[in-house]
Order: sequence, then C-alpha cells, then structure tokens
Amino acid sequence: MTQWNDIFSAYDRAFAGLMCRLAGGESRELSLAAGLASSRTAAGDVCLDIVSAAAGGLAEYPPGLIPGDAGRWIESLRGSPVVGAPGGYRPLILDEKGRLYLHRYWQYENTLATAIERMSSRSRDDCDPALLGEGLERMFGPPPGDGPDLQRLAAAVAVMKSFSVISGGPGTGKTSTVVRILALLAEQALASGRHTRAALAAPTGKAAVRLQEAVQGAVDSLPCAPAVKQCIPTEAQTLHRLLQSLPGTPYFRHNAGNPLPYDVLVVDESSMADLPLMAKLVDSMLRDARLILLGDRDQLSSVEAGAVLGDICNTGAEHYYSKRFAAEAARLTGAAPPASRKEVRPVADSIVVLKKSYRFDEAGGIASLARAVREGNSAEALRILRSGAAGVSFREDVNAATLARTLREYASVGIEAVASAHEPLEAFQHMSEQVLLCALRRGALGVTGLNDSAERMLRDEGIVDPARRWYAGRPIMVTRNDYSLGLFNGDMGIILDGAEGLRAWFPTRDGGARPLVPRLLPEHETVYAMTVHKSQGSEFDRVVLVLPEKASPVLTRELVYTGVTRARRSVEIWSPAGVLASAIETPVRRTSGLRDALWGN
Repeated sequence: MTQWNDIFSAYDRAFAGLMCRLAGGESRELSLAAGLASSRTAAGDVCLDIVSAAAGGLAEYPPGLIPGDAGRWIESLRGSPVVGAPGGYRPLILDEKGRLYLHRYWQYENTLATAIERMSSRSRDDCDPALLGEGLERMFGPPPGDGPDLQRLAAAVAVMKSFSVISGGPGTGKTSTVVRILALLAEQALASGRHTRAALAAPTGKAAVRLQEAVQGAVDSLPCAPAVKQCIPTEAQTLHRLLQSLPGTPYFRHNAGNPLPYDVLVVDESSMADLPLMAKLVDSMLRDARLILLGDRDQLSSVEAGAVLGDICNTGAEHYYSKRFAAEAARLTGAAPPASRKEVRPVADSIVVLKKSYRFDEAGGIASLARAVREGNSAEALRILRSGAAGVSFREDVNAATLARTLREYASVGIEAVASAHEPLEAFQHMSEQVLLCALRRGALGVTGLNDSAERMLRDEGIVDPARRWYAGRPIMVTRNDYSLGLFNGDMGIILDGAEGLRAWFPTRDGGARPLVPRLLPEHETVYAMTVHKSQGSEFDRVVLVLPEKASPVLTRELVYTGVTRARRSVEIWSPAGVLASAIETPVRRTSGLRDALWGN
C-alpha cells in the first residue's frame, strides 16, 4: 500500500480505505478499484472502465498495479456489499460492461441520458408545420437547390423537437441561427395565443456576455413582427446563476422539485459544460420545455468530468437521420438530409452539424489546417504549416533556451502595443489583435513562463515596471466571477495610469470602457499569454499557439483544434514537429457510458 502514496491522492486513498471498512475487510481488488474510480473521475473520466484498464488502457500507472484478468476482478467486485448494479443504492455502481462509477456520477449520467432520450423521442404537438414552413422561407430565403441548407435544417429540428443540438466550428452561424429559431418559436406560440418564456445561458460569464451581445445585435434585423421580437430574450447568464447556486454546496435552488420557469432554454458553448452541471440542468427543466445546445463538438471539453457534447453528438461517427424524419424535414426545408437505411436512435434526429464557415475561406490556410487537425491527419497538418499557405506558419525550433529571442522577433510588436497603449479602447483593440496561447500553465513554454518573459522584455525596453503589483500597461484576466462588479471569469482588461491614478479598465457592452480601482478587483492574473482553455469563446486576429518541448497528456487533438480556430486572420504554431504530430493524433478519450446509452454503441 505504501507505493500507492505516489500514485493516488490522499482523497483517493481515504475513499478506498472507507470502501474497505464498509465492506467489512481489506481487499486489494476493491481498494484498487475504488482508488482508481476516484482518481479517474478527478482526471475527467466519468467512470473506470475495468476491461480497458486490465488490457493496458491506463498506461500512466506503474506496470503490475492493475490486474490483467478483468473478468476475475469484476467478479470479485460484484460480490462486495459496497458495489451495486445500475439503479441500486451503493457507493459504487458496476454496470454490465464493466464500468465502475462513483454512485453520484452514475446518477448524473443516468439522469442526463434519460432526459435526452425522453426529449428526443417526443414529437411536439404544438408545432404548426404550415406556419413553420412559411417562417423558414422568410427567415432563410428560398432553398439553395444544391442540397440541404443546414442552418434552415437546424431551425426546423429545434422547432419540431424538444431537444436539439446545433454544432459547428467557428463562424458557421450557430448564434445567428438560434436567434431565428427563437423568433420561429415565438411565432408558433403567439399563433396559439401563448407567449414563449425563453432563457439564454452559457457555462462561463464570458461566454454568456458574448451570447447576449450576439443576440442583441441580431434581433432588430429579423424579418418578423415587433410582437415576435419582444418575445426574444436579450439577456444571458451563466448556468450557475440561472440555476441559483446554494452557497457552500454542490446543489442549486432550481431542481426537479422547483423547476426553471422557461419553455425554451438555449445553452451556448455547451462543450464547456461538465456532466454534473448538465445533469442538474435537465433535472431542473419543465417536462414540456425545449433545450437547445449550441457548441463545437470538436473543441476542448470541460475541465471537469465528462465530454458531454462529444458524447451526445457521437463525435467521430457518420451522422444519418431516420427515414421518417428526413422525409418530414424535406417537406419543410426543400431538401432531404442524409437518411439511414437502418433504424437509428431518437437522438440522431436531434442533431445538426453546421459545416460552412463564414469566417474562413474554406480553401485558405486556417480552414485547411483546422480540418486536418480535426480529422487527426498530422501529416497533412504539418504539410500545410510548412507550405507557406496564407494565414499559417510554423516554428519548430522554439524551446526554453530560444524563447526570449523568439518572443522578441515574432511576438514583441503585439505585446508592446498592448503595454504601450495610453487609452483603454486602444489597449482593447490591441488585445484582440494577438494572443499567445499555451497548452500548459507551468514551465518556460507555459503561461507563467511566457508572462515572465514578456514582462522582462518590456522591462528591458523601459515600457513597464513589473516590480509593482499593478503597473500601467499590465493586461489582466479575471479568474473568478464577481456579480456585484459585473466581472466574470475570462473577462480581460488593462491597467492604465491617469489623472486619478492607476485604474483597471474593462470593455462595456456598448463599446466603451469603465474604470475600477485595482484593489477592488476579484481574483485575476497577468495575461500576456493564456491557456487554450481560457481562450474558448474568444477570437483574435493573430494566434500564436505555443506547445511544450516534450509530449504531455494534456496535448490533444481538441486542444490544438481549439487553439487554431481562435484565429481570424493568421495562426502561428511554436512546437517541435513530433510534439505537434503526437497531439493531433491523440483525441481526448474520456470514459463514460453516456454515448452507449444514447447511441447503443
């Protein structure tokens, strides 16, 4: 057991010990399984896949730790009084495929899967097909005639179904589509003498603000009556604020016994939502309510347990609709989506993946690189980076020793522009022009190392004085929501010196800037560089993606894809070729049973 001190956290070891005590005696099989289930959940998995683990699927653990006989291990667990079957009330749940869950994570997964299955299976009886067909024509124009208009199809699905997912890469029109969906739903309700009660939400404060801005900017131009526009919500909030967190607990004020008062709920950037949060969200909804998820299924998942959007979308598999639904969609939209020759699960008719990007030239460097990364084609990605294609470039020689020189040669202009700004709006403009994105927080090529290097460079140039905690020219990012100040995790601002002394300036929704006394700021950090995770939901003219010198478990296809697609005009990758190739070839694999439950895989 002493060797376990270097493998498992104190929490994992304590949990394993508790399970053995409750079971009535020490058992290596139970202790190991409980420790691994706890450890894997903390690492982002929803459960421990015993069959995969026994076959060598957890290579990060020492050889000999995990038994090679999965069948014997599973049988020993089934005989334990602390291990139950799905639906039972035991601390650990073991399903028929050898997946071992902490009970509450099995409950989260079952709650979410059951709700999605129920909502996907139900045909709405409050949809007027004739009114919907006319609305689609008015909102999206005539059918293109060369295959299905996916935005039009997404709108039809969202109105016809209680559950829908609109996935797609940057610039594919997810938000503009959902604004028109909200108008179509309002028209359906008004035609029957009702009003829709809709809400907009996102996992983070920054994402909620971006969703709100996008919706507010699109409502006025909608081709619909003023009464319809008045039904469209123009304020968004975080999921935690929507559900109303109970301080000091993992619970919310809104739940199955106190549901949210909304008929329609739109959740943007849903790839960032973890399993517990999504389970609590669906548990809090009225049974007749619609749930519309927006997001990019190929982006990074939540830092917490689960890859919910990817599992719901069955990412990596070909997507076909049922014959019945494809025919119905064809009557409404003018073109039939691809239909399966076989029976499909109900969730298949609820998902639309938008493919046409209005931000990138599909033949351009960024779009081609993003496509190669998304497909896991590292050879093609490296070829594009080395080809001189417009908008992409590659530096393979960047390491801890060359970082300072590389920073001065290839990123100093953007860094100095931010630090040298005298007016907040000027600083905000420069902050949107370039960003340094890192895979890691620590190390010379991580966020801390790049921020330190940037500050030294600026100090040597006499531009800033980093010896002071708050200095003029320091870009900052808020890391904790503060509703009283209207600041949210991910909001970026700048410290500037003025007539009233140093102030932290943040953008306002009307395009202006507002000052705050720095000592009043919530938790924040310097942000010459940021992690790829923190960049989700943001866009920059130029992205410099910095990977470490050696491979790391956090380097995945989704991380590279997310970093690349933050760029509007150009992306430059600093990485050894082997490290980048390994990352592109390594998709995120988070163990769960949600995909099986929804798709029967």
